[in-house]
Amino acid sequence: MSSTLVITAAVAAPLALWLTAMVPSAAANRHGALMARAANGAAWLAFALAVLSLIGHDFGPPETVTFLSIGLPFGMGDFAIGVLVNGVTVIMLTLVALVGAIVSTYSRNYMAGEAREGHFHKWMLMTLASILTLIVSSNLLMFALAWMATSLCLHRLLVFYPERPAALMAAHKKFVFSRIGDASLLIAVLLIGSTLHTLDFQSVYAAMDALEGPLPTALHWAAWLVVISAALKCAQFPFHGWILQVMEAPTPVSALLHAGIVNAGAFLVIRMSPIMSASGSALDGLAIIGLTTLAIASLVMLTQTSIKVSLAWSTSAQMGFMLLEAGLGLYSLALLHLVAHSLYKAHAFLASGSSVDGFRAPALPFNAGAPQAWHWLVAFQGALLMALVAGFAFGIDPSHQPALIVTGAIVAIAVAQLLLQALVLEDNAKLLLRATAIGAFVCVAYFGLHTAFEHAIASSITPVEAGFNAFDLGLSLAVIAVFVGLITLQHLFTRLQGPLRQAIQMHLYNGLYVDILVTRLITRLWPIRRESASVPA
Repeated sequence: MSSTLVITAAVAAPLALWLTAMVPSAAANRHGALMARAANGAAWLAFALAVLSLIGHDFGPPETVTFLSIGLPFGMGDFAIGVLVNGVTVIMLTLVALVGAIVSTYSRNYMAGEAREGHFHKWMLMTLASILTLIVSSNLLMFALAWMATSLCLHRLLVFYPERPAALMAAHKKFVFSRIGDASLLIAVLLIGSTLHTLDFQSVYAAMDALEGPLPTALHWAAWLVVISAALKCAQFPFHGWILQVMEAPTPVSALLHAGIVNAGAFLVIRMSPIMSASGSALDGLAIIGLTTLAIASLVMLTQTSIKVSLAWSTSAQMGFMLLEAGLGLYSLALLHLVAHSLYKAHAFLASGSSVDGFRAPALPFNAGAPQAWHWLVAFQGALLMALVAGFAFGIDPSHQPALIVTGAIVAIAVAQLLLQALVLEDNAKLLLRATAIGAFVCVAYFGLHTAFEHAIASSITPVEAGFNAFDLGLSLAVIAVFVGLITLQHLFTRLQGPLRQAIQMHLYNGLYVDILVTRLITRLWPIRRESASVPA
């Protein structure tokens, strides 16, 4: 397929959404059902165009087209409106367009009859269009502007019910954190432009490849600012509270947020891989932030009684895991994780209502005792053996990427948890055989997909140079210790009884009270103005 057709499809995908969203809110509300059909049609058209660009590009060399370019002062290069199509672009474009189309279809029935139904679909389209524009942007400043537009459009959806105080508070916290993240990203872009004298992604990549000697201080600061922006976008601890409280918005908004928008932080790090890979300290900081959030959110999630709140904590934990992978330099795994999490979380939120039926269903009785020492030994040895065999079968070379040893250990720990549950049951021969088969499939799928994604985006990222120092060793051991500790604590907590369990559960249920302190600080420094939060019809 010609490159012209690929570029045209990539441009047309967000453009179709922008054009449909240009309908005034008053007219959209007068014809709510018609606006819903138009929005849904535009969303599916964008998905079809995204698939066309994916098939046409076929993970070939990157392609860039610039439509408009304006020179900037101080030698920072140009602000350009253009499109960058590479492996990362077509994967993300197809993924987000699919999620948007599914959420739009769900919204047609969910929002039917609302007084401002047309207004909802208009801003849903604008939010989705901003994300797709972000994905295809070929210029850093265009990327930053689309990043800001995504947050501002989402804000209109979060305050769709302005009469709900909880919705306004969650949206206000999200607004404050987003503005800090926007400022961080914009400053990072200016630092990159003033240092490399270009804002074009492909030119930045070429300049970083040609860079000799130590990384300039300005680019180190830019990398750290990218970390801050990504962490705030991904709801990382301790700035995670808003993502737990946006459930007051309509369910389709939660699905789009958790399955699409919150992933933008990981996409930002992947897109900035040439600079991030050259700044080891920034990647280390990102990994520590992700690991901390992963550990805390995973524990708190176990104590939640609300399905949607539990899913929100799960999102925060998964985002932490994703940033941990990116911080370890495993960009292909981070992108794989992003795709899998988006599809799972979109389904989980849209099907959250039917999850109640699963909790109400009677549980099947089974006789399970506490795992013995030999249970743990067999489970971990079996899981480690399966992970090693699968890794070697797909040619995984830890000497090329030492961090893969950590992810392999995480896979082994996850499979060991599955085997452990089968081992502690009585009459478990068939169940153990089934668990072993599932564990083997998980290992093969994990390393197989990692290999596929690594080849797909090989020309779209700059890998981290192979190396392993004392800090990397300590971080790797900390990651493994956290995952082993989480499994151990989960088993201990299920058997712990009495006042100690109640106290632990109460503190974890309230998220260790961190968000309460953050909320008080925000409302004191930047009070919410309810009159400005209302959404015009």
